[in-house]
Amino acid sequence: MSMLESSLPEELSYHSPDHTRDVVQVCEEYIRREKLDDSQAELLRLGAVFHDSGFTISTNDHEEHGVEIASRIMSKYGYNSEQIEIVANLIRATKIPQRPNTYLEKIICDADLDYLGRDDFYEISNLLFLELNALGQELDKEAWDDIQIRFLENHHYHTDYARKNLQPKKQKRLEELRSRE
Repeated sequence: MSMLESSLPEELSYHSPDHTRDVVQVCEEYIRREKLDDSQAELLRLGAVFHDSGFTISTNDHEEHGVEIASRIMSKYGYNSEQIEIVANLIRATKIPQRPNTYLEKIICDADLDYLGRDDFYEISNLLFLELNALGQELDKEAWDDIQIRFLENHHYHTDYARKNLQPKKQKRLEELRSRE
């Protein structure tokens, strides 16, 4: 976390240490709810902490940069190649469009986009709007709403929990955005 706090570019208002802390917290909730064993829990936590660490290197291909960072640090602390590969796959699974294969990958994907089905959706999505503009996208609110609508239409939660508890609010956000058109 200290690397993220000191090395992430200032213009990253969405992909910030706060976002990483949020993903870690949501993963903690899954760990408790799903009663993951200690080994799975540790790897999921590592995936959550490192999933956007690649932004410290580049906004392009940040997942692969994150894999490199996680691999280097995990090797230094004695993790084996299988553990490193699991975390690498967790990081890669968060790339949009998400294509998780394992249950842990499904959890991290749903944790990464948990906000889509929460009450703070507009607050958090506005941070992404600001970030994209700071990175040169030059979006107005109408274009941003169109992007959000397409994203929400194409996004699918992967865990039973998220489908049951987050999908209904996500659907409501989608209907609200469509009504603005």
